[in-house]
Amino acid sequence: MAYIPPHKRHSLDKWRQSPTEESLVPLFKKKLSLSNRNRSRKIVYADHAISRWFAVGLTDSDQFPSHIHLKPVSLESFERQSGEKPLILVNSHVNEDNSELRENCLRTPWLIIAENIQQDLLSSFEILRKEMHYHGLEKVKPILVARFGKICFHGVQEKQVNETILRQLKRSLYTNIPASYMENVIDEVILNVGVDFEEEKDIYHVKLSDNRRPDSIVSCKCCVNTDKRLQFYKAVRQMVADISCLDKNLDLRLMLCSKRILTAPTDDEIKSINDLVSSAVLDSDVKGGLRWPLGKTSSGNRYSVVGVWHTVARSYSSSSLRLKVRHADRCDFRSGTGEATMEIYLKLKGIVSELQEQGAESDSVSNMLKDNLKLIWDNFLCCEPILT
Repeated sequence: MAYIPPHKRHSLDKWRQSPTEESLVPLFKKKLSLSNRNRSRKIVYADHAISRWFAVGLTDSDQFPSHIHLKPVSLESFERQSGEKPLILVNSHVNEDNSELRENCLRTPWLIIAENIQQDLLSSFEILRKEMHYHGLEKVKPILVARFGKICFHGVQEKQVNETILRQLKRSLYTNIPASYMENVIDEVILNVGVDFEEEKDIYHVKLSDNRRPDSIVSCKCCVNTDKRLQFYKAVRQMVADISCLDKNLDLRLMLCSKRILTAPTDDEIKSINDLVSSAVLDSDVKGGLRWPLGKTSSGNRYSVVGVWHTVARSYSSSSLRLKVRHADRCDFRSGTGEATMEIYLKLKGIVSELQEQGAESDSVSNMLKDNLKLIWDNFLCCEPILT
């Protein structure tokens, strides 16, 4: 099934009709968000953040099996920034009836993952818990999310399939998944994991540079807010665990982050950003679905448009999980690149609730973590090969 970017989609699998221009323009005046990034556009990490990588599916001696190798892949967005192709780990036997794979699977890889990340998760959340009690200009909301895709390694030679070397390399997660995978999640996985449809959101994210804060990017999340007030927030990561799943076609990223809502933005900030975002014009022929009239891409000698995303997302929830199925169309004005993607991620809200309980026992968190990881392993990491 060919992918249709959100700004050109009239309907998809009975998803609702795309908003008209008249209904979209007022959305820019309702809700804004703030996300800080540094000059290299990396997402902000907390002072005591933990970032690690490991692989599951290694031999008994913790070595890579002979059928695992590194493969360079062509990704324009990465190559334009770094000038080189990223590499991914490939299992040449992953789609074959191989006894070694069956033996590895019997070792309950979700338990290995849980054992590797549990202490990092608990210690990171304890640091975050202290920040949540700070009643300043920010309200802190913790989020634990599982993302699915392929881990890309940067600055490595093809022959260096070595766990020690890979652990030290820069990584990124490629999250654009095949249409067949999304269809399987919607048709089957949703029933298997016990989540029900909650809501659909059609959102534009306008990215702005700030002359007064050159190390940050302002993200304006344009959607109707229930209280019709502007809202600014920034996202900060406390823990990132990247797991290469050698016996699967997809890898896993587990991430503890915090959404820090700014409770007192100034009137000048609100007006300047709102004026700039409100001047956007819907245009289905451009990447990201929005354009600005000539001379209108900056406001008050402070903010300038540097990019735009258009996302159409459906949410499915249970008491402990929230599944997001998202179509995204992105454009980076600085590099001139754009990409339309399909993405799926899972918020583990039950674990967060358990962690927030004062005196929550680590055993209860451990059991819930193992259950969630088994659910992920059984339902979310198999698809047709990507980046081949």
